[in-house]
Amino acid sequence: MRDVAILGIGVTKFGELWDKSLRDLFVEASLAAMDDAKVTKLDMIYAGCMTGGLFNGQEHIGSLMADYLGTGPIPALRVESACASGGSALASAVIAVASGYYDVVLAGGVEKMTDVSGGKATEALGAAADADYELFLGATFPSLYAMMAVAHMHAYGTTRKALTEVSVKNHFHGSKNPKAQYPFEITPEAVLASPMVSEPLHLLDCSPITDGAAAVIVVPLEKVKKDKRAVRITGFGRSTDTIALHQRKDMASIGAVARAAEAAYKMAGKTPKDIHLAEVHDCFTIAEIMSYEALGFCPKGKGGEFVLSGATRLGGRIPVNTSGGLKAKGHPVGATGIAQVCEITSQLRGEAGQRQVKGARTGLTSNMGGSGASAVVHILEVNK
Repeated sequence: MRDVAILGIGVTKFGELWDKSLRDLFVEASLAAMDDAKVTKLDMIYAGCMTGGLFNGQEHIGSLMADYLGTGPIPALRVESACASGGSALASAVIAVASGYYDVVLAGGVEKMTDVSGGKATEALGAAADADYELFLGATFPSLYAMMAVAHMHAYGTTRKALTEVSVKNHFHGSKNPKAQYPFEITPEAVLASPMVSEPLHLLDCSPITDGAAAVIVVPLEKVKKDKRAVRITGFGRSTDTIALHQRKDMASIGAVARAAEAAYKMAGKTPKDIHLAEVHDCFTIAEIMSYEALGFCPKGKGGEFVLSGATRLGGRIPVNTSGGLKAKGHPVGATGIAQVCEITSQLRGEAGQRQVKGARTGLTSNMGGSGASAVVHILEVNK
């Protein structure tokens, strides 16, 4: 198996992009990644997209994107794993290049979510839960994550203040990201004053509905050994869990993330202490707190104390979601996992501007689907 690297990255602006279609967004991000990598020819495309059919009435995403990117007749495949679709597309690209089958692969992700009503969007996203035993009975993702939050609070004494700090921190980081959907700071008072969505989660505990796309170019490391802007992918791991939350042994932990991280650390020869920064899946504030624990950044049950300590802010021991995270940057579900990797790549290149983490050499991304029914973790390192 060959070592692999990311050679180019591209991210669109995230937000309510009324004048751009699903295909427009994917092509924009892909061309930016190809330009950044200085490549004009691709061997394969993996396109992460969760809900093209439900949001846009469009299936056959792989063919569509190859067509409008002008790269046909190369093979192109859609990858779907709910909100982990983007990260899963990258994992597929890594395997394809590492195996030696392809040399230049584009892994992208895209979602166009704002062309439908809020109710329709909720229904589409709910398809990532258990349709028969959760969605049919009225459960939505805010309610599922609210149950996880209550379970964590009951088991470990996690406080409302800790949830609030995740949102405030990520908006602070997002205020330094010009491509974020919400590039502005918020106060703890604003979080608590925002409408209650599903107790204990307020509106400002929840990631938004977002349009956007992101893409990366994956190549063999041997071809870019002298290129210091290339970033190595040294480890990745994937896992699943029961799709229905009520079937899990512990609603206060995310087992799929923990198992995916274990595999990624083992492949990379790293431990949590070796990670300088991370992008994690903060679809709801409790998800970030539980991710700290699953990734080994702090002991189980201590995620709330960890964020309140300042460890995950810029300047802290391990800055988390320097992009603004899903909360402030936005969450176009199919694109999220790729956008996380683009942020870490920018950081390891030293190109993150005002949100740059000094001395960053090793970064991690954690992308999960549904309420944690699927997960993918990548570890990236500077090109030595």
